[in-house]
Amino acid sequence: MKLVEVEGSHVIQNLYDSFDVHVGQSLSILVTLDQSPKDYYIVASTRFTTTVLTSTSVLHYTNSQTPVSGPVPAGPVNQFQWSLMQARTIRWNLTSNAARPNPQGSFHYGKITPSRTILLANSAPLINGKQRYAVNGISYIHPDTPLKLADHFNIPGVFTLDSIRSAPTADSPHLATAVLPSSLHEFLEIVFQNNEDTMQSWHLDGYDFWVVGFGSGTWTQASRKGYNLVDALTRHTTQVYPKSWTAIFVSLDNQGMWNLRSAMWDRQYLGQQAYLRVYNPTSSLANEYDIPTNALLCGKADALRHP
Repeated sequence: MKLVEVEGSHVIQNLYDSFDVHVGQSLSILVTLDQSPKDYYIVASTRFTTTVLTSTSVLHYTNSQTPVSGPVPAGPVNQFQWSLMQARTIRWNLTSNAARPNPQGSFHYGKITPSRTILLANSAPLINGKQRYAVNGISYIHPDTPLKLADHFNIPGVFTLDSIRSAPTADSPHLATAVLPSSLHEFLEIVFQNNEDTMQSWHLDGYDFWVVGFGSGTWTQASRKGYNLVDALTRHTTQVYPKSWTAIFVSLDNQGMWNLRSAMWDRQYLGQQAYLRVYNPTSSLANEYDIPTNALLCGKADALRHP
């Protein structure tokens, strides 16, 4: 399998016998049909799960006279370190002529010092006797008013900008509407710290980001020595291995209220998410269009239409 594209980025075209695709991710591969004409298995199987699920299809040459036979090839099981090493081989193709996240070539991500670091740790606490999932001890709950409406119309009592810390704390886990404040055109380092013995997958709406580092154990400032500051991949969803961390750089050039969440539905639904408020106090159509005049208003925003 020749890898040629990952979530909109052209990559170095490495060859793989098997390839890990984590929850929420997408990619393109090319397969050259240069084998003897017959039928071949194509197998997709889960990894890092207690029960291994397998889906099988058949690649059929039009002049094949030989059906598939024998057992279905077994997929690789566990091998977290092997998977992490494979992830490091996925690199940006710097010779590609496709558009970049900065198509004007105005900057290179590896030459910019991030304005600050946000360290996000996932967890699986019991809150009020029920299973929840959390980010820095905050298990997200949806407000009755959409955050974008509350922010646009300055509606109080919907969210606060101190609802979640930018690093883990020793506070007891609790429910809240978690919103992280940030400024338009900030350049952030975000570290996903996974202290659980589970595979994680994180997605950020509204952005691509550079996945600059993976590592085992606990992230420290010394971990930056292992970052890829040359040809790291840009994508919108990244994996975080058990008892490990993943670091990304992101240029906040898209104003708005953006969801940062687990790509795993059960964890997202039960609170492993937060919002990143990318804000500029000066209103400008160059940064963000106005909300349409016919937009549906609900929650506390409904009072603006029916005072």
